[in-house]
Order: sequence, then structure tokens, then C-alpha cells
Amino acid sequence: MQSLSDDNQHFSNLKIGFDAKRLFNNFTGLGNYSRTLVQGLQEFFPNNKYYLFTPKISDKKEVLPFTDDNYHIVKPNGGSKNLWRTYGCTSKIKKLKLDIYHGLSHELPIGIKKTDAKSIVTIHDLIYKTYPNDFKFFDRRIYDFKFRYACDNADKIIAVSKSTKNDIIKFYNIPEDKIEVVYQSCQPNFKVKLSDNKVNTVLDKYNLPNEYLLYVGSVIERKNLLNIVKALNIIKDTVKIPLVVVGNGKEYLQKVKKYIADAKLEKRIIFTSEISFFDLPAIYQKANLFIYPSQYEGFGIPLIESLWSGTPVITSNISSLPEAAGAGAFYCNPEDEKTIADGILKILFDSVYAQQLISDGFKHVQQFENKNNAEKLVEVYKSVLGK
Repeated sequence: MQSLSDDNQHFSNLKIGFDAKRLFNNFTGLGNYSRTLVQGLQEFFPNNKYYLFTPKISDKKEVLPFTDDNYHIVKPNGGSKNLWRTYGCTSKIKKLKLDIYHGLSHELPIGIKKTDAKSIVTIHDLIYKTYPNDFKFFDRRIYDFKFRYACDNADKIIAVSKSTKNDIIKFYNIPEDKIEVVYQSCQPNFKVKLSDNKVNTVLDKYNLPNEYLLYVGSVIERKNLLNIVKALNIIKDTVKIPLVVVGNGKEYLQKVKKYIADAKLEKRIIFTSEISFFDLPAIYQKANLFIYPSQYEGFGIPLIESLWSGTPVITSNISSLPEAAGAGAFYCNPEDEKTIADGILKILFDSVYAQQLISDGFKHVQQFENKNNAEKLVEVYKSVLGK
């Protein structure tokens, strides 16, 4: 078996470009995926030139590592920045003579076939197909055009889970051998065990209690926060620990808050949307358990963050979630709040079971290390380059 240093020798001196708009400007799932992937490639395969295509750059500190000399930033010279990544950047790809161009979030520029670069696209999910009511009609039409174009014109498609791969085949009729599953990882700061002092400082900063259940994610119907709250209502006389909700929402959030008020659970639910990304590891590590009964996910990075944090998980038994959580979770039916309640009781009152979940989850999450993902990604790159 080849060592990583051997791979470095056989995978070097290449020019690899990325659609980095979300790397520089998105600070949730797609942005985190982009930063983790590019960072892993540069760390483990540093002998290539990495070009980051973006119409603009945020001033947030998460993006600072990508502005140093390890990367080459490519921006539009003029014209519409909104259209540049879809229509205008192919001239830059040609001029730079890239070996590979990788669309990190569902898209490839129109005309990519007219460049000499091999093209890869990552498809994270097809939520607009599976939950169309979550999207406006016009948005669905745009996604359908962009996603289909990328899948049809890419030399290879990367799906972030087997579940997403199956959806690509189902909805776009793409040949199975054109799609490779390469799992995601999470940012390195979730893998560092923090001191009690550091954790307590973060809790004090946000006025959080010493014990709590945790939910992290958008407050939208698909993510299923209402059923978590309904589960807590079932066991409110047994479980006094509050639920901390980290996430924003609109109409669905108001629906959840109305139920909370009607059930008189206001003191049991703590909403805190403005938590710094760099403080999240402490929030995860202190939680008694993490609850994520989503109805559909392309992968589920919050599960990975929780498993690295040594926090037991409750999640859904559908979609990609069993792939992400493995043996580190209690699996519930997301449509049945009683099964969520059963999971909460099982983890809180059976310490042996909870410790087993933590142990099994930590073993499972090792496969999502940045090094493993970078090596698998390089194998995909090699396949399109004929190496």
C-alpha cells in the first residue's frame, strides 16, 4: 500500500481550481464543507497550486487562512459578480490552464466543457426535489437547471453520502459509475478537548446552564424541532434539563414558539442564535446529549461535530443520517415524538448505554478525518486525469 508521501509524489505540480464563493462567504454547511475540503488538500497534498474562484471575500476570520500564499485567489476583473461564477469564469480557467476545476456546491460554470480542465462537482443533497414546498417555484427552476447541468457536464460527481448518490441516480438518471461517495468532515476545532475553564467561560458568555440538551441547525420544518419540543412535553415531569436551540428561523420558528407557550414550556427551551462558530465546540462538549431528528439531510455535519465532542446523539433512522452517526446514535422515527422521548430517557438514565454510544461514535467518526477524505478525493481526481 502506498504511503501518503508516495501519493504526494504522484499527485503534485497540478493546477486545481475551486468554486470558492461559499468558502469565502458562507458560514454554515456548504461553507464549512468547502473550507474543510480545501484545507485538507493543501495540508496533505501541498505540492499543487490551489486556485480559489470567488466574486467577493468576507472579512470574517474563518476565511483568513485562505488568503495566505498557499492559495491563489481568482476574482472577476469587472462586470456582474453574480453572473461571473456561472458564466464568466471559464475564460480564467482557460487562461490559467487548470488541470481540474471542482464545483464545491452543486454548480459548474456554463461552458466548462470548452476548457481543457477536467471537471468535478460535489452534490450535497437534492432537498429541492424531496421537499419542494421548502423552496419557491422560481428557485426550484434555477436549482434544477444548475444541478442538472453540472451533473450532465462533470467528468465525475462527488456525492457526500450514499443517500445523496441514490437521489442523483433517481432524479437525474445519472449512471452509477459516474458518481463517487466521498464523505465530509468537520472543522478541526471540534476535535480538540477543551479545558473545564474554557467550557465554563463559554457557558458564562451566553448565560447557559451547566446541564442541557442541545439542538444545532436551522429552525425549519424539515429539521423537526417541533417534534423535539413535543417529546420534551411528554417527559416534562421526568426530565427537568432544558433544551438549548442554536439556530435561526422564521415562520416555522413562530409555530414552535406558539406550541412552547401553549404547553407552558418557556423555561425549558433556551433560544440562542448568535453563538460564534469558535465557541460551538464548547457548547457541544458540555451538552448531555445532542438531538437531530431531521427528516432529510445530504449528510449531517452536526452529527459529526457531536461525535467528535464525545456527546451522545439522537437522530433519525432515515436518509443519510445513519451513515453519518453510525453506532454512535439512538435512532428515532422523526415523525413520532414518543421515540424521541424514549431516546432522551434512555441516554439520560442509562449511563452505561450513554457511554457505549460515546465510545462507538468516537470510533465511527475516525473515518471522516480530513486525511482520509483528502486521500479519497485525490483518488477521484486521479481517475479523471487518467493517473
